Amino acid sequence: MIGFWKRLDGPQRTAAQATAVVVLMAGMGWAAVPLYDLFCRVTGYGGTTQVGAGSDRVLDQTIRVRFDASKARDMPWEFRPVERTMEIRLGETGIAFYEAYNPTDEPVAGSASYNVTPYEAGLYFTKIDCFCFQHQVLQPGERVEMPVTFYVDPDILNDRDAQGTHTITLSYTFHRAPLSPEDIAALDEGAEPQTN
Repeated sequence: MIGFWKRLDGPQRTAAQATAVVVLMAGMGWAAVPLYDLFCRVTGYGGTTQVGAGSDRVLDQTIRVRFDASKARDMPWEFRPVERTMEIRLGETGIAFYEAYNPTDEPVAGSASYNVTPYEAGLYFTKIDCFCFQHQVLQPGERVEMPVTFYVDPDILNDRDAQGTHTITLSYTFHRAPLSPEDIAALDEGAEPQTN
């Protein structure tokens, strides 16, 4: 590789170095999102929740969970939590529902992003099952209730930064997504697109 650089004259070397920097920066930009997502999932940073199977202990102490819903500007659905708040014991499995409605005259696909506030609680808010793990497709005029099953890990009481948390807000934002080839094939056959 050193021989390659030595064979280049001044302007060629500068152009090659600039090209290498652009390629390196593009690669870093491409890798930044998945690496940041991995970091947030491991640490709970930025309100990223955990994924688990359920808690092995339940305490008498309760915590309030608020449910929030929004949608991206280009998402035509109506989207809201069925229940705005829930009081739940630490470690207890809870289930909440969000309602989505497609008022358009065409199938619309969507995917949900989410976060938890305060951010310190993200490490202890654990989802067991969630509609946000799946690509969703709603037919024209279709209304559905989508569940999220979760618990708040009792270890939140041992975290100096999170132990004073009395209310956790779980927020979802729905974004429009392209219809997948499977969705389009199902529509062509007259069948319901599958929710993956």
